[in-house]
Amino acid sequence: MGPAWIIALAMIFDAEIGDPPAWPHLVRYMGLAISRLEGVLRSPASTPFGLRLAGVALVLLVVGGFSFTTWLALYLLEAITPLLAWLMALVMCWQCLSAGQLWREANVVLRALERDLGEARNRLSMIVGRETRNLDEQGVRRAVVETVAENFNDGVVAPLFYMALLGPVGAVAYKAVNTLDSMVGYRDERYLHLGWAAARLDDLAGWLPARLSALLLAAAAPLLGLGASEAWRIARRDHAAHKSPNSAWPEAAMAGALGVRLGGPNHYHGVLVDKPWINPGGGPTGEAQARQCVQLMQLASVLAAGGAVFLAWGLGWWL
Repeated sequence: MGPAWIIALAMIFDAEIGDPPAWPHLVRYMGLAISRLEGVLRSPASTPFGLRLAGVALVLLVVGGFSFTTWLALYLLEAITPLLAWLMALVMCWQCLSAGQLWREANVVLRALERDLGEARNRLSMIVGRETRNLDEQGVRRAVVETVAENFNDGVVAPLFYMALLGPVGAVAYKAVNTLDSMVGYRDERYLHLGWAAARLDDLAGWLPARLSALLLAAAAPLLGLGASEAWRIARRDHAAHKSPNSAWPEAAMAGALGVRLGGPNHYHGVLVDKPWINPGGGPTGEAQARQCVQLMQLASVLAAGGAVFLAWGLGWWL
């Protein structure tokens, strides 16, 4: 079976099984490598320029190291038996996807909100960076919608895009870039210079997938009786309402499809960050819209997987 089958099965396994906590996972190893290399590379760097050089070295070592290791392992396993290489390719692709985990975690928060606001805040704090202890019910739902929309690109569309083009090596390379950005790509005092290279590379790698994410959400919207044209209109109008050149594309498309207002002020680590509103004319995020958000992301994920399978089938050369 070829690359199209690998992508299809990886998506099915991600949806049905997800990421069992007890299983070894690629992203955890990436996180360990980043943490250790950061300490080694940061210590001799004493100037902003030195920290930027250290950040470039960190990116090269992590992205290059994991990509090369994946390629070498597949090459050696192919020499032993193609079946082992096929199985490893499947596992690597599976672990680069997080669609199933994303909608499961979102549903956990929404179900908790039906029982107890405090429990929902606690559950939400595990999947978002903002402070959750003072959020009301509408604030919890808005946070769920925002994280589902943003991570639809990072955890579904972008990995599938690079998987379809470059196979497991491409998916692993993108996952390394995205993990670097999530760990060091901040604009605070600690990471402003060290994380510069990781943040810029993540912006570049996610540029096209983010726009595809908005298109996919708009394309899936009519399947739920929502407006595709409004989703795309708001995405085009409000995509600049974010410091990232990519994140607001899927968020704005989601806001337009659901008719809700996203973004706005939130507290991060005790500091109020006043972000611009996305779809400021939209309404509050109610229970129905929060549920539709998860359903829309699921349908758009199916469309994304179908597109990736078709592209991989057409190329068919990476394994």
